[in-house]
Amino acid sequence: MKLTIILGPTAVGKTDYAIGLAKQIGSPIINCDSRQIFREMTVGTAVPSRQQLVEVKHYFIQTKSITEHYAAGQYEIDALNLLEELFKTHDRLIMCGGSGLYIDAVCNGLDAFPEPDMDLRNSLNQRLKEEGIESLRYQLKQLDPESYGTIDIANPQRMIRALEVTLQTGRKFSEWKTEPSKPRPFQIEKIGLAMDRERLYGRINSRVDKMMDDGLLEEVKSLDRFRYKDGVFSPDLLHIPPLRTVGYRELFDYLDGKISRADAIEKIKTNTRHYAKRQMSYWGRDKNIIWKTL
Repeated sequence: MKLTIILGPTAVGKTDYAIGLAKQIGSPIINCDSRQIFREMTVGTAVPSRQQLVEVKHYFIQTKSITEHYAAGQYEIDALNLLEELFKTHDRLIMCGGSGLYIDAVCNGLDAFPEPDMDLRNSLNQRLKEEGIESLRYQLKQLDPESYGTIDIANPQRMIRALEVTLQTGRKFSEWKTEPSKPRPFQIEKIGLAMDRERLYGRINSRVDKMMDDGLLEEVKSLDRFRYKDGVFSPDLLHIPPLRTVGYRELFDYLDGKISRADAIEKIKTNTRHYAKRQMSYWGRDKNIIWKTL
């Protein structure tokens, strides 16, 4: 039994590649994009089109609400249960997505991480509100430069989790991720898709423009109602982590009058390019990935 994981930076063409491979071998596709799981987010997460979903059966596409807490640990459990069932009728399966932590969860396991200290987490969230994300970035860079260089430092949730584990245990967050991998009852093959940086950045810019044409702003407006907590408007988006996703938080800033529409679009492009770069840095440490240049 073999699980083939198609990974790579955003906009590189993972979905098309995975669908082509899945059709060749007769496999469904297991999604491992942490944002495509949420049903309220379609345009901004580049969910496969209706035609693509018809061509090949997909799992974990828009199966959760953004109001539900769903993280890599639960994904590990759900994905392994699904794989166990699917391997009863398939010798080879395809997984596709760009969320490194979700891929690590399936391949290596994440149970070694300590249970969160909620007092510490609340304290870090309060610092985020009062001091901004730069304060947390600076502390993480001092305490764990390896994590600072590989995680999404624009994502407050990831920053807080890395700091939380480091401060709680006295051991760097990055060191926890070097624990021995949990054995899996199937072979794992990782195929990484890459392309020339300028070409990739051009694809990112074009995709953002297409998302705007396809109604991304209208989608973000439809999510505005979720920014209320206990009847009180919460513009900082802290209680709904998916709303901080690139492409959404910039347009919320536009809707809040903080930046212009043109600036929001340009920030989406810039932040998406930065995200793609961090994705490649994250996977650069994994010597088991077979890279294919498109």
